[in-house]
Amino acid sequence: MTIYDYTTTGGKNIITQYIDALPKAERLELYDIRNEIEESGLDAFEKLNTRQLNGKLWEIKASQNRIMYVIIDKNGVAFLHICKKQKGKAEKQELEKAIKRAKREGLIK
Repeated sequence: MTIYDYTTTGGKNIITQYIDALPKAERLELYDIRNEIEESGLDAFEKLNTRQLNGKLWEIKASQNRIMYVIIDKNGVAFLHICKKQKGKAEKQELEKAIKRAKREGLIK
């Protein structure tokens, strides 16, 4: 399965940039998740700790990190946003950011 990371209009890969700035243990965990998805496809999501956020928008929970994504089809997934787990208003802002990106990419209406 192909993972499509969200990139800015300037070409920055928001997802890998975030992951690369994490401590080694967290970075390795997230790259292991990416590898599992690439190798196992949709089956990988059954093994991961995921939950539905809003319609087609889901999240992967990995320690204190959250990856918000939309499954495009059986061959592709779009990672739209990544952040630390938070409570309250900050979490709502993170969700809104992921929804906005998904709409901009035409993944949700």
